[in-house]
Amino acid sequence: MAKEKGRKLIAQNKKARHDYHILDTYECGLVLTGTEVKSLRQGRASLADGFVQIDGGEAWLHNVHVPEYSQGTWTNHSARRRRKLLLHREEIDKLESKSQETGHTIVPLALYFKDGRAKVEIALARGKKEYDKRQTLREKQDRREADRAVSAARRKQRA
Repeated sequence: MAKEKGRKLIAQNKKARHDYHILDTYECGLVLTGTEVKSLRQGRASLADGFVQIDGGEAWLHNVHVPEYSQGTWTNHSARRRRKLLLHREEIDKLESKSQETGHTIVPLALYFKDGRAKVEIALARGKKEYDKRQTLREKQDRREADRAVSAARRKQRA
């Protein structure tokens, strides 16, 4: 059996980038059961309502939905159980102190396999106000319109 190389994306939390200002990101491992890994290898997971909580000096991932493995038996896992994150002590301490500040939270951004191991990218984030969300959307639309204009000019130039 050949070793896996590279990064294979399983799930991404696009809503988090829309709802939060991303201040800092971390890559961490996950403590999973066998059926969870098999379910993730099928590409099935949802980070939509997920969040990270520091409890007793350990980081825990809550509300991430990993559906039960279809060929699993009585040993199958619970779909929304909390999962332990593997981080260095200094990173946990830093995240804990920052997350206790007003308006800061820790959210999962992506779930993926990296060289065969399940990883999750988490971010220290601050919530956006409604006008910030509108501004971000406006900037995205302006960028898209500018790209369209440039590509139209290039097509016209070639013809």
